[in-house]
Parts: sequence; C-alpha cells; structure tokens
Amino acid sequence: MADGRLIALAALALTGCTVAGQAQPSPDPGLVTDYFHDLDTAAAQGVQQEQDFLKATQVPAFADRVCSLNGVTITATPTLSTLRADPGWTPPGSDKRLTGQVYVVAVTLTIRQGNSVVGTQIGSQRVVVDGGRTYGFAPCPAQ
Repeated sequence: MADGRLIALAALALTGCTVAGQAQPSPDPGLVTDYFHDLDTAAAQGVQQEQDFLKATQVPAFADRVCSLNGVTITATPTLSTLRADPGWTPPGSDKRLTGQVYVVAVTLTIRQGNSVVGTQIGSQRVVVDGGRTYGFAPCPAQ
C-alpha cells in the first residue's frame, strides 16, 4: 500500500512540473539549407550575382544595410545541428523589431577573390524565417 501511495505522489508531482520560457517553433531546416545553398550558387556565378542575391534576401527591415562585396564572393557552410531559435535578437545598434522567427546557426565562411581563397572565418549567422521565406543579413567584408 505504501508503494502505491509513493507512485501516486510521484505522478502528481510530475504533472505539476513546468519549464520556464516560451516554446519557439522549429524552422523547416529545408528553408535554412536552401538559403545557404542559393547563397553559394550565386557566389559560384560571380560577385554581381551574389550581390543581387544578398539584396533580394536581405531582411526587409534592414534593406538599406547591404554592403558592397568589394570584388569578393562569400560562401557559407552551416552546421545545421547548431541551428536554434534566437528570440529577441536584433542587430547591434538597432532597435528595430524583426518580424518572423530569428534563428542562429554556426557557419564557416570562405572568402574568395577570383579563384583564390583570401580568408575563412567560423562564426554565427542569424537568419529570419518569415512567411515561408528565409532572409539573412548581408555580410560586410573589410573595406
């Protein structure tokens, strides 16, 4: 009889447990994968094609913040196992609220000038999934 009461108390205690915070919907990994695939495809076609892609996929609230690539192309290899929600994030120095869901993912960036690799960098990149589309923030290579 004591074992039955102990199990009942444990079950009652477990039903009252909650997790702090608010659940965030997971993005369709295909949307994020497609964004980076399309970025790399544009880079393979040249600086102007990549520049056009970055303008077309810039987060709309920051359409005025697209930098010139200064003659380089940038490819990005995401590590999708690191993809996670990043609610409340805004670009540094901005108080604009983003629509859609913001996610962060680790990426390896490769910078090329012509056929030569001139740099690589590992870091985090934010993407925004909104209305079934994925938007990014255009990188600004050093002038």
